Amino acid sequence: MNKMQAIEKVFDHMVQSKKVHKSVLLVENLKGDFSIKGEYGGAGIDTPFLMASVSKLFTTACILILQNQNKLSLNDKLIKYLDSQLLCDLHIFKGRDYSLNLTISDLLFQTSGLPDWFDEGGVKRRAVQADFAISFEEILAKTKSMKPHFSPLGAGKAYYADINFDLLGKVVEAILQIPLATAYHTLICEPLGLKETYLPTSNSDVIPNVFYKNESLYRPDFIISCYASGGGITTARELMVFLKAFFNGGLFPQSIFKELSVYRKLQVTMGPIYYGGGYMQIPLDNINTLFMGKGELLGHSGTTGSVAFYYPHKDLYFVGDLSQMANPSLPIKLMMKLAMAVK
Repeated sequence: MNKMQAIEKVFDHMVQSKKVHKSVLLVENLKGDFSIKGEYGGAGIDTPFLMASVSKLFTTACILILQNQNKLSLNDKLIKYLDSQLLCDLHIFKGRDYSLNLTISDLLFQTSGLPDWFDEGGVKRRAVQADFAISFEEILAKTKSMKPHFSPLGAGKAYYADINFDLLGKVVEAILQIPLATAYHTLICEPLGLKETYLPTSNSDVIPNVFYKNESLYRPDFIISCYASGGGITTARELMVFLKAFFNGGLFPQSIFKELSVYRKLQVTMGPIYYGGGYMQIPLDNINTLFMGKGELLGHSGTTGSVAFYYPHKDLYFVGDLSQMANPSLPIKLMMKLAMAVK
């Protein structure tokens, strides 16, 4: 079985899941002379889909572009850009207040120790039940009402929390003095020629649906609220362009990955995922693959089934969407199966 047949077999098997009603997959090498697509349920490589947490790669790109422009340093404290009243009481752990000591690096590497308003705070359950808007101020208040998991950079720990990237979005806005949606367009979409990739700001924007089991959910107000941590819209074709640029110097110097490639294991609920400087790492030579895998996957997945991963071992890029929220581990399983199939 050749590489193309192996990818097709994995995709065809995945979309047989009762939870998957529409799906798209695009796999290419860097040059693009190897390219294969999988389309199911009416979705194609130009069909808009929710990026969910794949949006974090775009927020990461904004931070790294600004660093390359000498407009920030990853070691900068948030207090340099955000009002002290905003940060007050955000991170109090074992009686000590770390709120004003949090750095951009703490957020980017998911090492702040802050709790996750989306999963821990029960917001995901609410979003499945009905659409609603939640402001940044409400997100911040909910985070402040919850207990942090550890002090920043505590013993090399990492804890995945959307608030880290919501705050990074505010840093970008503070530096550029423009909305994050405009920053996405100016720093990323315009230079890369992306026409169908954006951060929605109103219900007049096209905001795709997503499935939860058999129910189709349309949640425009909530998607807009997800902002820097998970509010983006794209297509498989355009996400492929972005992913290649992200890992190959198309937006910021590739040399920065020497600094970003410090990976820490995330909480147990995140399965085999580690986190580096703004992106996920999935090692393939471990118990999850019975130690038969080679290399690693680098990129991001989203709770709506979105994926954007680079497999350096085979010079392959995987992007797509499973459009389902019932099983957040499904896109990770798909990526690992694809990597194993072409190893």
